[in-house]
Amino acid sequence: MKKTLVIVDYGMGNLHSVKKKLDRLKTTSSITSNPRDIIKADKIILVGVGHFAKAMKNIKELDLLDALSEVAIIKKKPVLGICLGMQLMAKDSEEGNTEGLGWLDANVRKMQVDDTLKFKIPHTGWNKITQSKKSHLMKGIPELSEFYFVHSYYLRSNETSNILNETEYCFKFTSAIEKDNIFGVQYHPEKSHDVGEVLLKNFISL
Repeated sequence: MKKTLVIVDYGMGNLHSVKKKLDRLKTTSSITSNPRDIIKADKIILVGVGHFAKAMKNIKELDLLDALSEVAIIKKKPVLGICLGMQLMAKDSEEGNTEGLGWLDANVRKMQVDDTLKFKIPHTGWNKITQSKKSHLMKGIPELSEFYFVHSYYLRSNETSNILNETEYCFKFTSAIEKDNIFGVQYHPEKSHDVGEVLLKNFISL
């Protein structure tokens, strides 16, 4: 039986660019905000660009909280969060002083830089990642590969064992996490050319 991959639509983010990339990889996926379809999926992708508080408000208004937690926490199906989608997995965020999904012992903090001429916020463009541990998600991706970033906030993990990638931009921050079936990347694999495609293929194959 063919596995189902769902991109969660909570009214924010680059849903169609992710869908287009999955189509290019010849992977069948659907975009939905229907809780029943999300619960039935074999794996889900939580994408997002925008304000943390607005995203959580939309998730609650669309009655998606229980469905997302059932997939990620109860059924332990593979979940990939991209950019804001990863940040939403944290306990809370400074962006709107809002509680998150609480799947990770982590907090989202605003990026603070000393040299504002050298380091612009939002952090936008290509940057290297270091790999903190072995992972199926990183299979075939060389150390110091470059991925595409666009963000002003970052996830600070309180459990170092969950840190998958780190990146330097004025300071070192967590750029990917992995906890059991839960994966998150601060960068955009759908915009990161070959290495981004490898990462998405690795997630699809879980």
